[in-house]
Amino acid sequence: LAPCSQFLLLLHFSGKNYVREKVCQEYKILGKENFRTLTIVANSRKYSNGTFEQIGHLVRDIVSLAETCCADGADPSCYDTGSTALAEKSCRPDSPFPAHPGTAECCGQRGLEQKLCLAALRHPPPPLPRYLQPSERELCRAFRRDPRDFADRFLYEYASSYSQAPLPVLLGASTTFLSMVSTCCISPAPTACFLKEKLERKTLSLLTLTSNRICSRFSAYGKDKVSFSYLASLAQKIPAASFEDLLPLAEDAAELSSQCCDSVAEDCMQRKLSEHTGRVCAALSARDERFATCCRGKNPLENHFCILAMLPAPPARLAEPPEPSNKELCAKEGALHATRFLFELARRHPSLPDAVLAKLYDSAGSLRGECCSSKDASACWDGKRKRIEAELFPFLEKADQLCGQYNKLPFLEFKKRLRQSLAQTEPEPSPEQLERLLEQRASFASSCCLPDAPPLLCGAKV
Repeated sequence: LAPCSQFLLLLHFSGKNYVREKVCQEYKILGKENFRTLTIVANSRKYSNGTFEQIGHLVRDIVSLAETCCADGADPSCYDTGSTALAEKSCRPDSPFPAHPGTAECCGQRGLEQKLCLAALRHPPPPLPRYLQPSERELCRAFRRDPRDFADRFLYEYASSYSQAPLPVLLGASTTFLSMVSTCCISPAPTACFLKEKLERKTLSLLTLTSNRICSRFSAYGKDKVSFSYLASLAQKIPAASFEDLLPLAEDAAELSSQCCDSVAEDCMQRKLSEHTGRVCAALSARDERFATCCRGKNPLENHFCILAMLPAPPARLAEPPEPSNKELCAKEGALHATRFLFELARRHPSLPDAVLAKLYDSAGSLRGECCSSKDASACWDGKRKRIEAELFPFLEKADQLCGQYNKLPFLEFKKRLRQSLAQTEPEPSPEQLERLLEQRASFASSCCLPDAPPLLCGAKV
């Protein structure tokens, strides 16, 4: 498929002539079938909680609109009229299109504002990819039964599952997978064929998985918080490195996310991720054997994936970090002073999960806003510090211990020790209370203590 344009995400609701011209240009370049494929992927990604049937209704109407209104001699008002009809169809109580909580608000508007409002709607990403690849035999059986339906269902399932991966990455991974299936299912030696094709697709599959993870975090956090999240993660993996060593790498990762997650440039994510991995390896390989091991590979994407999956380092023996003064926190560089202190907490608590650190980052920003705008900033900060010492630090120790044990122990042994710990620390819990607490903590640990923990889900669990 040719590189696609961002306007396709607004395709079915925007009615301006310049958009019509772009849509029709794309339609004519791609041809109907490739245009249809692109529309399935774009809308499955956008409405990742929609059903296959809902996405199918939307795709049929979009393709029909393009086919009718991009034909030679079509009425110039055809596209605007048709996109208005699609917007109205979306607003009907019995609309066959994907449901969205914000639809009613958009439908209270009129004209272009209504179309643009509807176009901006997007489902939140699934916490974890849902797509499970069937066996080769099952793939070929489904493909032979109905090749077109097989392709449509795969595109829907894959794109909705990895909805945060950049559109060009999803298109590349999806179309090469379908090409592999169509080639190998008619091959005289399908097993050997699949093995060869999967090896050739390895980098693209890894790019989809990695970019979906990167962009899910960017979507949930935004650029500044992504930078801190990456900084804290590096601090926990290599606590000997300084703030000055790691901050440029964290800012580079955040810049990569902001440039490539919504980009329609075909090679943005792979090129920038390879360059970023090279910088991480150059800065940290000589300082830590685990980084050196990850960086020995010839494939930068595999090296990056290895670094992402790396577990925290053992706790380092470091002196207590100096706390920023009240004056520093409210100065021009106050945000940087707060971030430096949170970095110091992260490297001293290497098993603190990302979701807890993200909450700390949010709280630090809120505290700065509250105290630095109050009449007596010092009195405000002094009161907050007492609460932080009494309540926050003990909580951080517990969260660090919980995830540290989860990362070290087999799951059954982890639950056994957790049960013993809860029985000792909770004030005379009943058997029902103990079981409820045990399941709650074990669920949090199994979802949120890992390096690739889903940020939205775990933020709610904290």
